[in-house]
Amino acid sequence: MNRRHFLHTSLAASLAPITTMAAAKGRKPRILLRNGWQSQNIGDIAHYMGMMELLKLHGIDAEVRFWANNMENGASELFKKHYPDVPVFIKDQESIDKAFKECDFFIHGSASGFGAWKDAKRWHEETGKPFGVMGISITDSGEQLMATLKKASFVYFRDGISAKRATEEFGFTSPPAMGWGPDTAFGITKLRNEEKATAYLKEHGLEEGKFLCCIPRYRWTPFWTLHKDRPVDKKKLARSEEMKEHDHAPYREAIIRLVREAGVKVLVTHEDQTQIPLGKEVLYDPLPEDVKKNVVWRETYWLTDEALSIYVRSLGLFGNEMHSPIMCIANGIPAIVGRWDEQTNKGFMWHDIGLNEWLFTMDDEARIAQIPETILALAKDPAAAKAKAEKARQVVLAKQKEQFATLKKAMA
Repeated sequence: MNRRHFLHTSLAASLAPITTMAAAKGRKPRILLRNGWQSQNIGDIAHYMGMMELLKLHGIDAEVRFWANNMENGASELFKKHYPDVPVFIKDQESIDKAFKECDFFIHGSASGFGAWKDAKRWHEETGKPFGVMGISITDSGEQLMATLKKASFVYFRDGISAKRATEEFGFTSPPAMGWGPDTAFGITKLRNEEKATAYLKEHGLEEGKFLCCIPRYRWTPFWTLHKDRPVDKKKLARSEEMKEHDHAPYREAIIRLVREAGVKVLVTHEDQTQIPLGKEVLYDPLPEDVKKNVVWRETYWLTDEALSIYVRSLGLFGNEMHSPIMCIANGIPAIVGRWDEQTNKGFMWHDIGLNEWLFTMDDEARIAQIPETILALAKDPAAAKAKAEKARQVVLAKQKEQFATLKKAMA
């Protein structure tokens, strides 16, 4: 039988060769994980750390080899600390070529889009072996990209809008397993740095269950401030400057009310490095003095393990980022999200897991007006907020079970 025809006749058939090949050679199946897009953002780190936790949680007994773009800013050390036996390749063509020969299954991990589609295409064409895609949005509809995506053994889109577009706009009738499936950052539950978190909270007078976290964000992340070889995008810079007060004034009002009306403190922190000075400028510095003394501005970059150890001790999180809220919900911690039209559809994950009331489009003035009161309600009734977060978490857990059952068929 022609191998490529065989791969797409059915889900079971498409995955079967992996078990056969691995068993014949007396070894575990091997997965080549393509992820690790950047490291100045703890959310990108959360993608692959979450994937690694999920593989273990769902009993995927396989060797993993990790093909990443960037593992700087402490990301490499963090990964090696938890997964010392997993090889990591970064622009090492010899190791990548070897992985193509030795691995049985290629997984494209969570991302804003199908960013490494050319690598998946090369894998498919050179090896004839199957691949799967977990937790992406549709951001590019190029013909070759879509043709490659349709050849996957399974595709899970991290937001329902992307899943709907796949069938209604792009005519997806294959792969056999396709639809909505959570971003793999939802997989992080065990990653911790309790020592660092405890020391930080003590140093800054933040008590468990008596503070909330807030994260700002530019409309367009100014990557040129982190990578000097990147030119300044004047159009994006102008748009970010134009909207930064508009996009953060509701959170500043919420911080003032949290301190004065609910008697809780606030930690202004970040998901990527560009948000550190932004938080000081638009959230911390303009606060009245009586409020400011109950607000902490985090001025140094942290890694995902320390961040999560602090999030789980908070009452909840709010702001204009996405993956810190994901990590919170994955651990039953309430999280309120702001998004805007310049972003991908990732924010709409909150609709998919039943958190409509906690998603705010920052271009909808009527919704924006409700932000401070919604955040204050979270602080005043934390039990109800946690129950809401837990209900959403259960939706995620059920879908993860389905996703990894699909993958497990290849590794049994």
